[in-house]
Amino acid sequence: MILKDAAAVITGGASGLGEATARHFAAEGAAVTLLDRDATRGAAVAEEIGGHFAEVDVTDEASVQAAITQAKAHMGRISVAVNCAGIADAAKTVGRDGPHPLPLFQRTIDINLVGTFNVARLAADAMQETAPDADGARGVIINTASIAAFDGQKGQTAYSASKGGVVGLGLPMARDLAKLGIRVMTIAPGIFMTPMLAGLGEEVQAGLAADVPCPPRLGDPAEFARLAGFIISCGYLNGEVIRIDGALRMR
Repeated sequence: MILKDAAAVITGGASGLGEATARHFAAEGAAVTLLDRDATRGAAVAEEIGGHFAEVDVTDEASVQAAITQAKAHMGRISVAVNCAGIADAAKTVGRDGPHPLPLFQRTIDINLVGTFNVARLAADAMQETAPDADGARGVIINTASIAAFDGQKGQTAYSASKGGVVGLGLPMARDLAKLGIRVMTIAPGIFMTPMLAGLGEEVQAGLAADVPCPPRLGDPAEFARLAGFIISCGYLNGEVIRIDGALRMR
């Protein structure tokens, strides 16, 4: 698949990795629909890049189905889905205020894992109606995990579990969708300069960057976006997880 010919839905498209991916795809000529809960920011980004916006709650089946239907009507088809929506709340299993709040754990799993699967399954259903190319390919799903799926830190039980789940669903999903000509890939980013990290201050950012072997800096969301674009264009990539982390192994 050529990126400029893609028709992509991107969750979390109003900021961070999702916004960078939407901007990169649009700049390469792809049709893009941003999906996000932030209607104000999402609509503004979509207008700026010549894309489309649909407000969505990734945990809600009806909301996602409506957004997929809207995106398909606007673009004519869906051939790519990139799942970037997620949260990263932190709490220890047992901390000063007692045990980890169960609602926080459930919310993290619901958004990061269930939301990813919800969008992927409904996007795949739309993709199967796309005419196949010479390889029989109809689409690509790219899910976003994290190196926390493998190297979880203190306070990351919920986040690591959710991202570990994203990693775990990738291969069986790729096998499920193979006969439909839909590939499934997972990206596991390291520490990237997203709005969440931007609010931590330069000193904290510098400390985090110092732990990255090479290059010793935080990741640029544009690098994530370019990797997503490469995955789309490289038709033999399927069912795999790619770490993009500067060789960082958190300890």
